[in-house]
Amino acid sequence: MDVETALYHGEVGTASWYNESRWFGLVRGNTSLGEKVMPWHNIAAHKTLPLPCVVKVTNLENGRSVKCRVNDRGPFIGDRVIDLSPRAAKKLGFYDQGLATVEIEVLSVGDGPYRRKPKKPGFFSRLFGG
Repeated sequence: MDVETALYHGEVGTASWYNESRWFGLVRGNTSLGEKVMPWHNIAAHKTLPLPCVVKVTNLENGRSVKCRVNDRGPFIGDRVIDLSPRAAKKLGFYDQGLATVEIEVLSVGDGPYRRKPKKPGFFSRLFGG
């Protein structure tokens, strides 16, 4: 997915959680970007969004939301749209269930000086719908 498309991307679907670390969370895991991660980081994996990006994930069953950094690829099971870290799944309230219906909203794409956010409508476009 290109950056412009990603900036205005939103989707609803099934989320699951995964853990890249090993040995009870004491050995760091690696993501597709090569970043070292631990289970207490708020990270996510998505199939098509540009890496890295920041998304807001909202659990539609209880209304809880969390911001996650998408820095990995996945999920690779069925119709799931996003995999979250254990901490993000706990914050959203579905860690014990394993799956939840969520809404995903892209907040930014890229890092540092290359970070881009969706443009908000200007004054006149809000007034006149243009």
